[in-house]
Amino acid sequence: MKSLLEELRELRQQPIDPQAEQEIIDSIGEVYFSNDSFDMVQHELEKLPPELNLQELEDYRDKLKRQQAAVSKRVADLILEKQPSYVKELERVTALQTNLQLAAVICTNARRQLNVAKAGFTEASLGLLANQRRRQLLTGLLKSLRTIKTLVGELNSKLQDTLEQIEEQLDVALSKTCKHFDVLHYTKVQMAYTLLGKTQTAMDQLHMHFTQAIHNTVFQVVLGYVELCAGNADTKFQKMQYKDLCTHITLDSYIPCLMDLCKALWEVMLSYHRTMQWHEEQDKQETTPPPDELVASKSDELTVDRSYVKKKLEHGLSRIWQDVQLKVKSYILGTDMSNFKYDDFIVVLDVISRLMQVGEEFCGSKSEVLQESIKRQSVNYFKNYHRARLEELRMFLENETWELCPVKSNFNIAQLHEFKFMGQCRSPSVSPSRQAASSSYAAQEEESLFQQYVQDGNPFEMHIEEKEEETEDVLASNGYESDELEKSVYQEYDSDSDVPEELKQDYVDEQTGDAPLKSGSRETIRSKKKSDYCLNKANAPILTNTTLNVIRLVGKYIQMMNILKPIAFDVIHCVSQLFDYYLYAVYTFFGRNDMYESSGLGLISSRLRTTLNRIQESLIDMDPVGENAGVHAPTEDRKEKVPSPHLSHLVVLTNSETLYGLAQRVVATESLAFLAELFESLQSHLDAMMPAAKKPFLQQFYSQTVSTASELRKPIYWVVAAKAIDYEQMLLMMAGVKWDIREIMSQHNIYVDVLLKEFEQFNKRLGEVSRHVRIPLPVSNVLWEHCIRLANRTLVEGYANVKKCSNEGRALMQLDFQQFLMKLEKLTDLRPIPDKEFVETYIKAYYLTENDMEQFIKNHREYSMKQLANLVNVCLGSHINKRARQKLLAAIDDIDRPKR
Repeated sequence: MKSLLEELRELRQQPIDPQAEQEIIDSIGEVYFSNDSFDMVQHELEKLPPELNLQELEDYRDKLKRQQAAVSKRVADLILEKQPSYVKELERVTALQTNLQLAAVICTNARRQLNVAKAGFTEASLGLLANQRRRQLLTGLLKSLRTIKTLVGELNSKLQDTLEQIEEQLDVALSKTCKHFDVLHYTKVQMAYTLLGKTQTAMDQLHMHFTQAIHNTVFQVVLGYVELCAGNADTKFQKMQYKDLCTHITLDSYIPCLMDLCKALWEVMLSYHRTMQWHEEQDKQETTPPPDELVASKSDELTVDRSYVKKKLEHGLSRIWQDVQLKVKSYILGTDMSNFKYDDFIVVLDVISRLMQVGEEFCGSKSEVLQESIKRQSVNYFKNYHRARLEELRMFLENETWELCPVKSNFNIAQLHEFKFMGQCRSPSVSPSRQAASSSYAAQEEESLFQQYVQDGNPFEMHIEEKEEETEDVLASNGYESDELEKSVYQEYDSDSDVPEELKQDYVDEQTGDAPLKSGSRETIRSKKKSDYCLNKANAPILTNTTLNVIRLVGKYIQMMNILKPIAFDVIHCVSQLFDYYLYAVYTFFGRNDMYESSGLGLISSRLRTTLNRIQESLIDMDPVGENAGVHAPTEDRKEKVPSPHLSHLVVLTNSETLYGLAQRVVATESLAFLAELFESLQSHLDAMMPAAKKPFLQQFYSQTVSTASELRKPIYWVVAAKAIDYEQMLLMMAGVKWDIREIMSQHNIYVDVLLKEFEQFNKRLGEVSRHVRIPLPVSNVLWEHCIRLANRTLVEGYANVKKCSNEGRALMQLDFQQFLMKLEKLTDLRPIPDKEFVETYIKAYYLTENDMEQFIKNHREYSMKQLANLVNVCLGSHINKRARQKLLAAIDDIDRPKR
């Protein structure tokens, strides 16, 4: 018995880890515990494979030895745990031993005596008695052992129940870290799982809890808003699927619910992020080498666990984000956003954009699921929104009186709400040096959202509040800002003694539209005003309310494009349509005239004509309500078009006192020019957003449309120039002049003074208009160019109507024209005088010989057939005979024949 106790103690002292011991015992097959008659040797032999491998057999033998050692140790532990019973039994055994020793003495004596009586007893009888005695002893021992086995089984059951309860509580504690991560709490939970040897199981459970947390969080947030808006206690919503529940969100609660949804999901992702940080820090702390072989074995197990945890967490990043995307996608697509207000829709895009930024920082994802869902909503919304904005623009244009909208001289598009996000974008009213100083739009290195809000706050909290704090201050009290040179831009000069009295009245500086000062030379004034029309200087831009509306729309469109880059091309195409429609409206209102072609001035370039035709074909619905509305184009095609706008009846373009609506024309053309300059400043930004395959469209838009905006000045102001001067009166007066004189005259004809008086009156009216609207230098130049060009062509036409003319008459023509030029140059600084050579060359052609006249006819096709024929006819009899006349007229006819 003493050797048995020593053996048990030796077994108990063997260094076997309790957890490992339990795992080894659990790995023993159920068949070993079936019954006592189980033949384990036969069982193991039957399990051997057909082909034996020595290494595998040795490994399996070692496994069996470990199982045997674990069972033996467990039995030894159980026996020693019942030591009091053993002591009592040992006392009985000791007493029994004493008795046995006494019995041995007695037996020895008995044997001695029995040897004598051996003959009277048989050995068989004594053997039966001995066996009976031994049986009784073994039966008692067996009963004790069975009692011990029963006690150990009950203890094992209770320990197993306790272990399961511990694991359940740990699982609950682990789930709490998914929404609100606490370092101390999570550390304790992980330590407990480590003690249980279930680190990998804990990580599997953690990911399951995160998935469940995402589902429960979004469901509860959406359910709360749905029930709140439903206004009753109906429980049917709680039984709905999340996707169906999202369809019951109202428009008013959509954005608040989205914000709360993103905030809740942020907390879950932040908890996951902090969980990864915790494990990374633990890995750094547990890198010390193991001191001995046993610890090394345990360290290897920890290394395997850490590797498993790391891979599991890294894989879980994309899985968690995918779950988040799918939940938000269901929410986004659950509501039709086509009727959202623009600002509300921008808030939605902004929130989703921020969420995609979170996703990129969370796991490097491009958020394809979110992008596709928001793109579907955006295309649908933007299509309807743009159509409504085009109709709104048409309404603005048809009600626009083309009055000046008084903005401040330092007006900057960055001052508008819609352009707050473009601090560094070049604005037409911001100088390059100021733009270089403004770097708010430049890309800057910023810490990630997880770093900013790791301890407190939320990236989805301040969006709406920030928008409410924005203010604008762009309007001035009037069109100018207390600049005396701009209050009256066409005033009288008190000096200039070299100017005749008749020209001093209502003198105008046509280049600038500014009033001359009473002191200082005209050159000084002109030098100060050469750059009057410059949107980067102090002068306020010429805008209308409609122009501001278009600028705001452009800002909104670009803002939407910045947030949602996948629809950048669609947005830019719509932005181009805004400009197209504005340009087409300005042309339709002020520039369309059937006399352009007959003027021969090339007022509309081929590029501008192509642009106008393109806009009309692609954007303008020419018969929106007529009888033929159904046959012009398919319904879907006509949905993309807008009816042609009509000029407001409040705009009068027929009054000569206002120079046929010159103020309105100036506001229209120069607001378009400002809009074009704005688009030029945005080109680099738009180009950066445009997909590479679509960039040719943007380049063509700028080269074919934006750049033609300034070309509209010519046809629009030509109408004013054609009516402002009475050219017909001049022709009638020239027809009454006698040109076949025989004396050289020293006095010019009266029609020259009448024509100059017309120009003076035109100058005066320009001054009156400029008191209401600043007339920029390009406008002034175009107006004077048109008027002078038309006057010079009228002079040539008048000279071409002469039936008879002498050399002295030609000299009188030159005198008249030189007098006209001399006084005209004092009215305008426009140099060179337009078509000056056109008149002089025609007058001098009278002196050409036959051969030179023929060459002149071939080289100067800018003159009409009538004007060329008149030259020939007037020269007949002086230095050209009838035969030469017929030859020259035939040459003129040859030139005219291809035109027929």
